[in-house]
This record gives sequence, structure tokens and C-alpha cells, in this order.
Amino acid sequence: MVFLGNPGSEYDNTRHNTGFMVADAFERKFDVRINRLKFRALTGSTVLHGSKVILMKPQTYMNLSGDSVIEAYHFYKVSPEHVLVVSDDVSLPVGKLRVRRSGSAGGHNGLKSIIQNLGTDGFPRIKVGVGVPPKEFDMKDWVLGKFHGEDLKTMQQAAERAAEAVDCYIQNGPDKTMNMYN
Repeated sequence: MVFLGNPGSEYDNTRHNTGFMVADAFERKFDVRINRLKFRALTGSTVLHGSKVILMKPQTYMNLSGDSVIEAYHFYKVSPEHVLVVSDDVSLPVGKLRVRRSGSAGGHNGLKSIIQNLGTDGFPRIKVGVGVPPKEFDMKDWVLGKFHGEDLKTMQQAAERAAEAVDCYIQNGPDKTMNMYN
């Protein structure tokens, strides 16, 4: 499982670090730590519903996330269907979740890097809406902007729901998770 974000405290609570927010919620909910440096990522592992789960927060910056993912992918010899990615999505309203079996990068540089490295877009993802940028905003400024006020509260709640969606996905697979969280 891969939670996308950028390393460094200056990126805390930014839209592009939504995946890391979900990772933090997942750590709290399941009493697991994602703190071991391996595959150019902070990693951890746990067993959920009888399945061993590897957790990753790439430390390569967003646009190189695939470099970290491909190392773990080859080491564990998993299929793309077992690489669940949690990311932000600028096409969804703040806090809305969308679970997909596969799909394009949709302009997201982290997903684009993973697709390029894996050679397929056939991996599942949980996207968390961070809102559509106003027309006057540059996309980079928008995704690197921080959440404030009600949006921050909404995102904290969304991170908790996304952590639950990750658990649901592992336990029940994509169909039930999509029915429950989309």
C-alpha cells in the first residue's frame, strides 16, 4: 500500500500530502508505525484480515514516487493489482473519496510516475478530493497550498474514512469498497 505525499514538515497539511494524512490516520487506527527507511520510503508492515500488508510513504517527492514503488514491487514480487495507492485528487470536492480498480494519472504526477515505472495503470487507488482549484490558481500552487479552517477539519475526517476504506479494500476487495465509499 502506497500513500503519496512529499517529505518534509513544510508540506504538512498541503493538498498534495493527503496520502500522508491518510497514512497517519491509518497508523493511529491500526496501531502500526510507518517509520523504517527502505525502498526510498518510510515503510511499515502489519497483518490485516490474514493478509500481510506493506505500507509505504515514498520519500522521493511526488513526481518520483514510482521510483520508490518499483523497488518494493520487484522485491516483494507482487502483481499491480496488489499495489493500492492513496492520493489526492483535484477533480473531486474536498473530502470526497473515490475508489478505482485502475485508471489514468489524470494529471497527477505521483500516479504518472507509478504508471511509468510499473508499465501499467492497472493498479487500484483510493483518491481523496482536495477541491478544484479556482481559475486564478496555478495547479502547483494549489496542490502545495495548505488546508485551513473547515477544509482542514473536512480533510482530517476524510483521512479517517480513507483509512477505513483501505481496511475495507483489503478485507472485502474493490467492489464492496467502491459501493461503500464512492
